[in-house]
Amino acid sequence: MRLRTLVWAFVAVLLFSAPARGGVKVPFGPGERLTYAIYWTFIHAGDAVLEVLEDTEMDGTPARHFKATAGTVPWVDKFYKVRDAMDAWTDLGVNHSLRYKKDQNEGSYHKKVDLVFDKQANQTRRFVRGELKHTLDQPVDVFDPMSILFNFRKQILYKTMRFGANVTDGKVSVVGQAFVEDMEDLETPLGVIPTFRVRLDIRHLSGVFKKSPDAELLVWFSADSRRIPVKVRSKVVVGHFTMELVDYRPPSSDRNSASRD
Repeated sequence: MRLRTLVWAFVAVLLFSAPARGGVKVPFGPGERLTYAIYWTFIHAGDAVLEVLEDTEMDGTPARHFKATAGTVPWVDKFYKVRDAMDAWTDLGVNHSLRYKKDQNEGSYHKKVDLVFDKQANQTRRFVRGELKHTLDQPVDVFDPMSILFNFRKQILYKTMRFGANVTDGKVSVVGQAFVEDMEDLETPLGVIPTFRVRLDIRHLSGVFKKSPDAELLVWFSADSRRIPVKVRSKVVVGHFTMELVDYRPPSSDRNSASRD
């Protein structure tokens, strides 16, 4: 079993989503927290958390701050321990990225990446362990592999919808394509949730996906104004995995409003 595949596929979920423009009310905010269980076939192998932190500044620009963490469960730690973390910052409207940091710790593999977005020059600078490795020209609005998910959540979904997005890891920029196939009710620990099933084109992804001619990646988003990623399923050459939502905490503003009511 390749636990690095789980983490790479988790990043792939964040990779292909559609850019929504400014002026659209965001359905998330500081305090929101999504918790997932990761299964390899039917084995619970890891857990992941996706959250929105307090608004901040990045180089003097007001910014949204998103964080994702993923790790293996204790019994898997004994032979392949994974502890990965990603941080992303965007403008407050979530229209383009400002910065992205990744800290990978997977078995004996360790790597830190810092991706700086220069909006004025439409460029990115990618640092690895503090050393500049890549400078890349970018489209006017481009996202990192995590904040693109939150930009997508600004969209209003419907069946047969097709969309694409500019996204970069600092080494390459791609336009991912996706298709809203159908609606489906999912049974979850939080109850039955109506969702949209979205199929993602993963032909541009490197690594394990390119080695799988029949690879697929499906994401189910809640069919409400929050567009929560409820479930992810991927089939690759080494098997398949699912990532299932097991807990959801709404933004602090929603909780405060509910308490006042």
